[in-house]
Amino acid sequence: MLKSSKSLGIIPARFASSRFPGKPLAGIAGKSMIRRVYEQAAQAQCLGRVVVATDDERIRAHVLDFGGEALITSTSHLSGTERCAEVAGFASFKGFDIVVNIQGDEPFIEPHQIDLAVNTLRADKTVPIATLACRIRQQSMLSDPNAVKVVFDKKGRALYFSRQAIPFLRNAASAEWPAQQAYYKHIGLYAFRRNALLEITALPPSPLEQAESLEQLRWLENGYPIAVAPSGRESLSVDTPGDLEELVKHIHRSR
Repeated sequence: MLKSSKSLGIIPARFASSRFPGKPLAGIAGKSMIRRVYEQAAQAQCLGRVVVATDDERIRAHVLDFGGEALITSTSHLSGTERCAEVAGFASFKGFDIVVNIQGDEPFIEPHQIDLAVNTLRADKTVPIATLACRIRQQSMLSDPNAVKVVFDKKGRALYFSRQAIPFLRNAASAEWPAQQAYYKHIGLYAFRRNALLEITALPPSPLEQAESLEQLRWLENGYPIAVAPSGRESLSVDTPGDLEELVKHIHRSR
């Protein structure tokens, strides 16, 4: 399959994470986290170009050192989406009609997941944003506020995202919910139409976004539909040094 020349992959990478400073440069079995993300993204058939967007010269220099592409962006961004929008707004990237925000802390994102998000967006010209979700089968994940849940309609468009378990099953014990209802965890990978990305990052924070601390609710509140494609694989994210330790243990057990 020929690689598309119309889709741009951007990996936002911030050095000064409050929970894990320097996270993009953390080592995972011989390679940095940002390098693993970059190499996975570069294998996606839908991406014509992959760029790391960072606010730190150490990250930029590291990416250039292993042969990747990186750009310095503002230190004032409040989210990775804003960082992606800055890069997408550069004149040199105006030729890309789709921009993919690839999380810099998911070192084992599958290339086919990136392709799935882009192909979902391309298949429906009426939606400006596409994302992924996977089935939840453990009750513990339902009660974890760090695992964002999503419900969507029969056309696969998001109805709501929440840190709570949605929907609530009134007539069943919570331990039985995963067996009685299809619950989905949101995977934080987004494919945007370029113009939509520039528009949504200019919007002010919304009430639902502030209540749940989920930026995608701002987009829904402002009338931007989000297509949700089910993925058979959960992504593994690293938010803390403890997450990294568990991930390294998982790698060693798998060998």
